[in-house]
Amino acid sequence: MSSSNSVTVQILDKEYSIICPPEERNNLVSAAHYLDSKMREIRSSGKVIGADRIAVMAALNITHEMLHRQEDRSAAPAGGATREQVRDLLDRVDQALSDETGTKKN
Repeated sequence: MSSSNSVTVQILDKEYSIICPPEERNNLVSAAHYLDSKMREIRSSGKVIGADRIAVMAALNITHEMLHRQEDRSAAPAGGATREQVRDLLDRVDQALSDETGTKKN
């Protein structure tokens, strides 16, 4: 993939460049904004300290919300696809956090 497929998003005051297909660009930006707002919400509560822990708590909260929505829509045929999308987003967050940690150590 070329750099033209790279999207830069800002989450909790840090920039992340993520490669994604052009047709997924808007969804990725929306997901990043949503994640950023959840992480800011958790950070402002003062109960969780550290970007890694805040990210994990945000991921758990978002996943919990998603599972509740799925239960509410018991007739939803695309439940497996939604779970796969969430897993993909969580993998991207994990990768971005791993990249950040690796950069700090160097």
